[in-house]
Amino acid sequence: MAHIYTNHAEEIGCSRRTIYNYIDQSVFTARNLDLRRRVKYKQCKSPTRCSIKVRDFRIGRNYEDFQKALKDQPDINVVEMDTVEGTKGGKVLLTMMFRNCSLMIAFLLESKTQEEVEKVFNDLTESLGVELFHQIFPIILTDGGSEFQNPKLLENTTEGVLRTHVYYCDPYCSWQKGVIEKNHEYIRHVVKKSSTFDCYTQEQITLMINHINSESRDILNGCTPFKISRLLLDNTLHSTLSLTEIDADDVTLKPQLLN
Repeated sequence: MAHIYTNHAEEIGCSRRTIYNYIDQSVFTARNLDLRRRVKYKQCKSPTRCSIKVRDFRIGRNYEDFQKALKDQPDINVVEMDTVEGTKGGKVLLTMMFRNCSLMIAFLLESKTQEEVEKVFNDLTESLGVELFHQIFPIILTDGGSEFQNPKLLENTTEGVLRTHVYYCDPYCSWQKGVIEKNHEYIRHVVKKSSTFDCYTQEQITLMINHINSESRDILNGCTPFKISRLLLDNTLHSTLSLTEIDADDVTLKPQLLN
């Protein structure tokens, strides 16, 4: 609804609240069931204390360390990272979200492994160069999933050159990277939960991402993540990953997009 109203407010001629009231009253053919579900995330009052927090890969990279890093560099760009699973044992998506502009990128992995994630990092580094990679991805915040538990492979190139800094959310506190968690909702509009990613290509995933990044957002004052990202990120990233803007009236976030 936010996307439609942003791009057609003058034609509609009434407030968004009025539209919602009309839908509630069944004035239109659209019903509340046609509106996307509003998802709320609960914040845990304090991090869960458990043995996983003191595993070696977390030392110096806990959420507390992440907060200290932001305090020292308040203007630094933060990238949240996660994976989206399909059917068990099949292909997964590696997703990365830029907090400063809400742009999301996604990579199709053959499996949910450290080797597959490292390959994406190495391919990106080769395409962008180490300096530009570090500029675009200076700090990455993720969870303690097994695919991310070797931070040295992600932080350094195969030649041992530092390219980024990786930090981890506290166990069972996914809300600490809530921006990307909520943005996964857009993916699920197109590929339903428990559906396989095995039948898709990287080109199809990029098409889906382009539609997601072209939807107007209230949090961006009606602008799209794509437009904001063009201002805040080096545009070499866009050309490297084939990120393009979809016309507002052509944005589709339904399963038929990939069918």
